[in-house]
Amino acid sequence: MTDFNTSVIDEFRANDGKVKGPFEGAPLILLTTTGAKTGRKHTVPVVYQEDAGRIVVFGSKAGAPTNPAWFHNLVANPEVTVELGNETFQAKAVVTEGAERDRIFTEQKKRMPGFADYEAKTSRVIPVIALERV
Repeated sequence: MTDFNTSVIDEFRANDGKVKGPFEGAPLILLTTTGAKTGRKHTVPVVYQEDAGRIVVFGSKAGAPTNPAWFHNLVANPEVTVELGNETFQAKAVVTEGAERDRIFTEQKKRMPGFADYEAKTSRVIPVIALERV
């Protein structure tokens, strides 16, 4: 894990989900996945959107040509842990597809225009993942 992610995670946990810096004011959760190869737990800060009672996250990786490692982990092991503010809960990750994926991602671009930039920078379809409470 990068020092940047570690500092964001520590700040998030110390301040009931509130952070400063580049994520200040953004809707942010901590997502803990299980490594696809190692079986180890990995926690990353990710921007989210609420959609029909679900938490939805985006595998944008800032428009990089490959999906983020956490995406591969949750595809292999869809049971995840979500930290939202001061609440922690278990969820099942479901990769959205087709019209549902497009609708949610279009809304995300309206809410946070940087996601349109990420989409323009990459040739891959940015994954949209619903996290459904269990």
